[in-house]
Amino acid sequence: MHDQPPDFKGNKRALPSKPCVACGRPMTWRKRWARSWNEVRHCSDACRKAGAAARTA
Repeated sequence: MHDQPPDFKGNKRALPSKPCVACGRPMTWRKRWARSWNEVRHCSDACRKAGAAARTA
């Protein structure tokens, strides 16, 4: 029915989070990322592009 983590009780503080690999800011779980949470590494397109630019330089 819902794709939220089983321990979610309507409290956003209970959602899992992890740091962005580019900037280090914490990213909180989003429903949109439910299927790919383990693969999510960047908090935004800007961080993703900055990380790609750093790898090629």
